[in-house]
Amino acid sequence: MIRQQIRLLVAVVLASIAGCLGAADQWETLQAIHLIENPRNSSEPGAHGELGAYQFRQTTWRMHTGKPFRSALIRAHADAVAVAHYDWLCRQLRRNGISPTTYNIAMAWNAGIGAVSSGRVPLASRQYAQRVVNIARELERATIAASIPQRAPMERIVLTP
Repeated sequence: MIRQQIRLLVAVVLASIAGCLGAADQWETLQAIHLIENPRNSSEPGAHGELGAYQFRQTTWRMHTGKPFRSALIRAHADAVAVAHYDWLCRQLRRNGISPTTYNIAMAWNAGIGAVSSGRVPLASRQYAQRVVNIARELERATIAASIPQRAPMERIVLTP
C-alpha cells in the first residue's frame, strides 16, 4: 500500500515537472513578471485598471478566483491567482501545440493566449517576454549560487623531500 502511494506521489510530481518543461521554474518566471509589472508593489491601479503584484486585469482575476478584485492587492491572494494563471497558460499553450517556455508564457501573460496562438504578438509583448526570460535566468543563477555551500580557503600543502 505504501509503495503504491509513493509511486503515485512520484508520478504526480513528475507530471507537474513535465507540465511546463522548458520553462524556468515557475517561481522565477512569476517573480520576473512581478518585477516588471509592479516592482514597487504599488497599490495604485494601472492604466487599464490592473491591480496587485502581477497587475491582473479584473477578467483574468475572475477566471481563477471568486475573491473580490481588490484582493489582488494582498500578496498571498495574488500569488495564488498567479500560479493558477501560469498553470492555465501552460495548458493552453500545450493545447495549441506551443511549447510552454518561459518566453511563450510571458508573451501570453502580456499579449494574451489568442495572440500567441495566432502568431500575432506585438513587438512590445515580445520585448516584454525577453525581459522576463532574462530576469528569470538571473534569478535562477542567484538561486543556484546561493545553494552552493561556502568552503573555507584550502591551506597550502607543502611537500618536503
